[in-house]
Amino acid sequence: MSNIEERAAKALDDPENWPAEPKEAVARQRLLADRVRTEPLDPDSVRYVAGLDVSYGVGDTELAAAAVVLDARTLEIVDTSLVADTPSFPYISGLFAFRELPPVLKAIQGLSVAPDVFVCDGFGLAHPRRFGIASHLGVLIDAPVIGSAKSVLYGRNSPPGEERGSWTPMVAGRSELVDDTETLAAEGAEVVGRVLRTRARTKPVYVSVGHRVDLAGSADLILRLSPKYRIPEPIRHADRLCGQYRKEHKERLEGSVEG
Repeated sequence: MSNIEERAAKALDDPENWPAEPKEAVARQRLLADRVRTEPLDPDSVRYVAGLDVSYGVGDTELAAAAVVLDARTLEIVDTSLVADTPSFPYISGLFAFRELPPVLKAIQGLSVAPDVFVCDGFGLAHPRRFGIASHLGVLIDAPVIGSAKSVLYGRNSPPGEERGSWTPMVAGRSELVDDTETLAAEGAEVVGRVLRTRARTKPVYVSVGHRVDLAGSADLILRLSPKYRIPEPIRHADRLCGQYRKEHKERLEGSVEG
């Protein structure tokens, strides 16, 4: 068992990590948020990167999680782990980690290739309590994690230029589109992420530090992982595979019941 697998198993087995009540979950976030660390990330040193995603079923009665490891240089899939599960925490904005991380951690346990960096379809520091799912995962397994989201949960933001690679800072505050976050950041506003254009004339993605990475290195790596599509390849593959796996798992269950 690798160090990452051991940490994932330990995190799953600790009942303090999985409160049943939303108020307790918020308190747990505030406690763990102090453990988030920012460290330099050199994209050139990353060999393997894992994309993580969760797919929900109709009525949220079942879900599937995927951990898909890609070679960061060739973007070829080198390892995949898929898990079917049922949610054990309600669907509450800002508390998705308590609902989604248990199956994600189980999927990580199933990997045979240890990633250098994980990429979550979600947020890290771009979160009201600076502890989105990317930060939460990173702290639990003490690994480098980047948040790359398709929409905004928290943070004032302004649109970047239309060309690929353009970006603007996201700064602290409720989710709001403003004219000029670069000026706000220069005036001292807290930077919580970047709005990054991964494909010309296409909606941007929202990159934030999860744990043990820095914002510039994270944005650089996300851009490298998005040579063709808006969504980074690790997340794109994870999204496709966990959605497919959830449907296949449901069909197998229905078939066994009919049989």
